Amino acid sequence: MATHPLLHAFRSSKPAFGVWVTLPGVFNARTVAASSPHLSWLAIDCEHGMTPLHGGAAESIQAIAGLGKNAPSTIVRIPATGACADGSANWQIKYVLDAGARGVVVPMVSSAAQAKSVVAAARFPPAGIRGFGSPFTQTTWGMSAAEYLSCANESVLVLVQIETAEAVQNLQEILSVDGLDGVFIGPFDLSLSLGFPVPSPEPHPEVEKVIQDIKNAAHAKGKKCAFYCTSGSQAARRAKEGFDMINVTSDSGAMTDSLARGLAEAVGAQAETDTDGQVKY
Repeated sequence: MATHPLLHAFRSSKPAFGVWVTLPGVFNARTVAASSPHLSWLAIDCEHGMTPLHGGAAESIQAIAGLGKNAPSTIVRIPATGACADGSANWQIKYVLDAGARGVVVPMVSSAAQAKSVVAAARFPPAGIRGFGSPFTQTTWGMSAAEYLSCANESVLVLVQIETAEAVQNLQEILSVDGLDGVFIGPFDLSLSLGFPVPSPEPHPEVEKVIQDIKNAAHAKGKKCAFYCTSGSQAARRAKEGFDMINVTSDSGAMTDSLARGLAEAVGAQAETDTDGQVKY
């Protein structure tokens, strides 16, 4: 049967730590997935990352699922932003879920109508409009077609990103959408949309107030709240603050940091801090 650490963490109210996958390729995805026993989930980024949605996302999902019971939950961020109420982004959601993704993240969702469209695309009738027919989905989950149909609506996680000023204004309506599991705060675009610089490395104090308000509102509505961090120390702090799903780093970021650190040690260089407060070597 399928493992789903992110869903288990949500149901037990424990923080779930993950990694953002920005680089393409099955070997990259599988290497990241096998990197740590503390990894609950990873996100294949088909919006800003270099993995193509069609073909690439499915191949990465299969590579990760091949780890068996030790596999983290794989979610996919689709490239469509602000999924339209007319359902024009629904095929992207159906594609990654048919490929076996354990959940979907949809960026730039700013209204309840858009959130409803996302949820409908991810749920089988009568809860939604998702079609059934892929011969690969249930095998990726390690179960029969009947078993998958019986559990998919409760097991597939649906998250929308709150990263626009309009989404903040419509937050209560978005959080009231039935079938929505939670919201994912994108601190970079949220900062820009609110008229502030991007985090460097922490958000502006005014943006931080909005971030905390989003988290508290989500919890008040019984929804989970996820946050994108860029370091382990940031992630640990956000977990203590009560965020449910926390990104720790990205594959490209971790690679760059490790390579820079190793080379600096080789030449005897000292770590420095750049103008954004990030450590460089």
